[in-house]
Order: sequence, then structure tokens, then C-alpha cells
Amino acid sequence: MENLPLDRTRNIGIIAHIDAGKTTTTERILFYTGRTYRLGNVDDGTTVTDWMDQERERGITIVSAAVTCFWRGHRINIIDTPGHIDFTAEVQRSLRVLDGGVVIFDAVHGVQPQSETVWRQADRFHVPRICFINKMDRAGADFWRCIGMIRERLEAVPVAIQVPIGAEASFEGVVDLIDRVALIYRDELGQEPVRGEIPPALRDLVEEKREDLVEAIAETDDVLLAKYLEGEEPSPEELRASLRRATLAGQLVPVLCGAALRNKGVQPVLDAIVDYLPSPLDIPPVEGVHPETEEKVIRRASAEEPFAALVFKIVTDPFVGRLAYMRVYSGALHSNSSVYNPLKQKRERIGRPLRMYANRREEVDAVSAGDICAVGGLKFTYTGDTLCDPNAPVVLESIRFPEPVIYVAIEPRTAAEEAKMLEALRALADEDPTFKFGVDENTGQMLISGMGELHLEILVERLVREFKVSARVGKPQVAYRETITRQVMAEGEFTAQHGNRTIYARVVLELAPLPKAEGMTFTNAVRPEILPAQYVPVVETAVKEALSGGVLAGYPVAGVSVTLVEVTFDPYQSTEGALASATSIACTRGLEEAAPILLEPIMKIEVETPDENTGDVLGDLNARRGMIEGMEPRPGGMQAIRGHVPLAEMFGYATALRSATQGRGAFSMEFDYYAPVPAEISRRILGLE
Repeated sequence: MENLPLDRTRNIGIIAHIDAGKTTTTERILFYTGRTYRLGNVDDGTTVTDWMDQERERGITIVSAAVTCFWRGHRINIIDTPGHIDFTAEVQRSLRVLDGGVVIFDAVHGVQPQSETVWRQADRFHVPRICFINKMDRAGADFWRCIGMIRERLEAVPVAIQVPIGAEASFEGVVDLIDRVALIYRDELGQEPVRGEIPPALRDLVEEKREDLVEAIAETDDVLLAKYLEGEEPSPEELRASLRRATLAGQLVPVLCGAALRNKGVQPVLDAIVDYLPSPLDIPPVEGVHPETEEKVIRRASAEEPFAALVFKIVTDPFVGRLAYMRVYSGALHSNSSVYNPLKQKRERIGRPLRMYANRREEVDAVSAGDICAVGGLKFTYTGDTLCDPNAPVVLESIRFPEPVIYVAIEPRTAAEEAKMLEALRALADEDPTFKFGVDENTGQMLISGMGELHLEILVERLVREFKVSARVGKPQVAYRETITRQVMAEGEFTAQHGNRTIYARVVLELAPLPKAEGMTFTNAVRPEILPAQYVPVVETAVKEALSGGVLAGYPVAGVSVTLVEVTFDPYQSTEGALASATSIACTRGLEEAAPILLEPIMKIEVETPDENTGDVLGDLNARRGMIEGMEPRPGGMQAIRGHVPLAEMFGYATALRSATQGRGAFSMEFDYYAPVPAEISRRILGLE
């Protein structure tokens, strides 16, 4: 089975909102494909893909895990991703290197906030996907309502390829609409579904939904449409082939249903992965640029092409050291070979490639295009780097990650542990691109920052358990930003006496606010005869350094465009240091004159509350400066409230919500955008009142 052709390989991710059942579904897939001989259970802490102690204790996925299994003569490489928004980087980097996705929805809740986020991420990477409506056996489960929510909220075109037999406690199987056959799960393990006649009570509904399915597929396929309009019945094979083409093109999204925990409906998901999701040959060739000429380079999924791979994840392994996970896009990688990292301009030695099975690994002699593997011992390579053939260099598009929105101060319990803690923080930052650490210049404290309270809590736990470093941690703080509100011109001059020589440089910058208060841009408007091209990066670096700490309270500056307008530069009198100092002076002066303001992270929030507590919950959100955008009823006498709330007001919200709803309320939130802080709150933060 190892030497399967590329068209029989599927690289897929299991993605969803927290608690939709991703890990349970993955465990069932491993059981039915013969990779495991007992069913792993999240609640019992016996899962394969949730292998970290914290994952098993908390019953959540924290790091994405890669496993390989085989079904119907196809190799399926699966990545089980986290659902919690604090670990969004894990989802993002997995989607970047996967060819297809299985999006899992809770049949009771339908499309939840994190489902929307992962869906948009999949859209951005053009990942074809199928949907699995899980938990059909729970009270309030509604397959058709979920499909309606996918259509409305995600603006997709979902097509049901199954009809559920029963719902809630009476859910016992599905009807396959393409083959018109019922699959009923009678045995406890669900290994052998009974194929049979469609139950009489469902025949009319099945015919109606099959008609909808055929019509939707025919609209994407001219040949099938002609047949359909002439009243001819397309064969199941024709329907599958057309549905596959429409799924790969992103025109349709096949939807299945089941109850993974009760072992119902998982094998049809495996069939759908094989039938409708792409092989590496079905996706467009990967594009990159030549590191020196900047010309576009195309690499096709073939073992004959030069080697090119993208490193999407670094893991610190206690036995092997740093493990780099990579997706091979073209060519082949053999053991004991040498590859080139064009971004770092360094060669790396490869020992033996490893095929990963969650936290276990097996050595292989070679991997080729379409494979996902890991290699140990890389010295210079990090997440987002390209590895390629030294004789055919290429840089593939890297992975962009969101900036941290929350930070805490951390210090070792003893001075002796300081070096050990720094080493551990470095290893964690290598693994997780959304985790940052550094020393606060004003207080001298070590600060660690991440995507949320849970994210930092898990990282501090890992310091203790994996790296044996005990640390004291401060209270979480909001990662504010600074920006400017008007356009200014600012001049910076630097003069210094060096022996009998005067060193001089003068820089004029134009600073202007960007519309979305995000990022920064730098433009050089000075001609090369006035400032030679090799000095422009000196100015740009000095601008970036000056913007890393603003003039109000030292927070990073965002949403500013900087243009180099004028320079006085004399090769005999000016140095790089003088140019950088003049730039820094101009930048700081410009920030002071451009009416700077504070920005705060605004979170998108969804709160689920019993009907009778809705008023209290709304009142509390308003008191926290929340902007309510909508409400919708949910099964079981619940209401879902959607809106935006500043992160600064949300610390300790879980406790407040529990007491307001007698423990029945739940909420999820994720970072959305930065917005100006109201003047009176800004004065308080800056200590002016």
C-alpha cells in the first residue's frame, strides 16, 4: 500500500468549531480503516490524535496531529486540528498545506462562530470540502436546519447526498441518495452497516431530495444537464463524477450526516473523501518565486520535478530534538541527502524522513510529491520556510499568522532557572508562531503574549511539565496598539563629532493613517542618485524599529504608511548609523505630531443562554461596552446572541456568565479587529486620571 500512485492519495484536514466532534470522528476513521483495534474516547483520554497530557485532561485538541490510514486502495493523510480559537494558527497552517477538508458541524448548534472562521480560512486557501453533520442522535438535532445555516451564514451551496433515518434518540442510519440505498447501523461498533430498502415513510422525501441533488449537480455540468432536460436518468457513476468536479471547483459542497460517538455514519465519510476530495494531482501546481530573480516558478505534483516542500510546523521532540513537519509539493526527498533553505540561504542535511502517526513515527527511505512527513535535525529552518533542490531554488508563499492580543508577565521562581526558562520559551516560540516573548524595556519584566487566556495557560503548563521550569505568572493584560489620526511631515537630523570628522544625516518622512488601522507600509520616494539603493533598507529597518514602540505608552504602532520624502546624504559625511538615527528621530517626532490614539482588540462573540436569562446576559454585555448585532433561537429553549465586545472587558466573563445562567450558558469569542479606545478609558490606561 505504500507505493500508491498520486491519484490515490488524499491529504485532508478535519476542521470545525470546538466540541463538534473532530477528534471522535478521526478516532472512528482510524478504527474502521484498521489503524487501531479499539475505539479511542475523548472523555476517557484514550485517543490517538489527542496525545498530550493537557489534551487528554481537558478533552480538547491543542496541537494538530497527522495520521495516515488506507481506505478502498487509497492512502488518506489526515490532520486533526484544534477547534478552540486560541489555537487558530494550528488550523491555518494545516489548511495551507492540505488539499481538501472535512468540516464537521454539531447537528444541534449548526454553524457556530469558529465554524465560520475555519470556513473563511479554507476559502482563502481554496480548499475543496465536504461537510459532516455530527451528533444526529442528540436532542434538538436537525439536519435540514444545519444545511440552511451553511447556505445562509457561509454563502456556500451545500447539497445533501444523504437523508437521515430518524433523528435524536431514534437516529439509526442514512439513505444514500445517489445509490438509493438505506444504511442502517445495528451493531454496537457500527462496523457492518446493513444495506437495505428505503423505509416507506421516507420514500417521498428521498425522491424529492434526490431530485434537488441531481438538479444541483446538472447545473454545473452541461452534458449531464442535457441528459436531465431530456428526462434521462443519470447513472450513479455519472452523478459521482460530476459531483466530484463541482466539489473540486468549489461550486458545490456535499453534506453527510451521522453520530460519530455512536459509531454511525463514519464509513460513508471515508467513501466521500475518496470520491469527492482532491488528490495532489487535482489541485493547481504550486507557484513560487525564484529567490534571486523574483521570477514566477511553477512546481507540479510529480516525483520527476525538482524537490520543493513547505515547512508548516516545528515540534520539540524529547528524543529527536526539533522536528520539522513539511508538505512535499514536487520532487522526492531521500534519506541522507542535502536540501537548500533559500530564505536563510543555508543548506540543511536530512537524515531519514519520518512518517508521523500522531506522536509516534516510522522511518522511511524516501518521500515524494503529495506526501506529508517530518524530518529531524534541521538547524536553520522554521515555520513557513521553503526547502528545495539546491540546483533549482524556489521560495513558496509563506504562512501569515495573526498577531497576539493578550500578554502576561512571567518570571522564574529561582534565578538559577532563568536560562532554562529562556531556552524553553525559545522552543515554544519555534513551535507556535502566535506565541511571542520579550523583555519590556520600561519594567525589565519578561512578557509572553498569545491569542487568549487558555493559550497562555496551556503554554505555562507546558513549561512546567515538558521543560521542568516552574514560573510565577502575572495577570493577563490586553495587547493594545497605537495609531495616528492625521497626516504629517516630520524631519529628523543627526549630527555627531567622530574624532575630527563630523557625521551628519537628515531625513524627512511623511506619516499617514491607513484606513483599517492594520499593519504598516513603507515607500521610498527618493531618487537613487540622492540615496543609493543599498541604504534604503537601513531607513526601512529604522522605521520598523521606531514603530515597534509608540509615543503614548510604548505599545506597537499599527495602521501607518511611511514615505521617505527627502534625504540629505553624503557618502563621505554620512554613515548607516547616522541615517538610522535621523530616521528614528523623524519617526518619533512624526508620531508625536500626528495626534496618536490607542487601539484595543475587539472580539467577535457568540453567547448561548436560556430564554429566561436573555435580559440579564444582554444587560451584562452592554455594561461591558458590547455591540449586539443579532439574536436567533436555538433548540431547547436557548437563544444565541451575536455581537462584538472589547477584549479588555471580557476577563473573567466565563464565571459571570455561569452565575447569570445557573451554569447553562456558554460562549465563544475570537479576535476580529482593532478599534480606537474611548477617550475617558484611554486616559485611565495612560494613567492621566
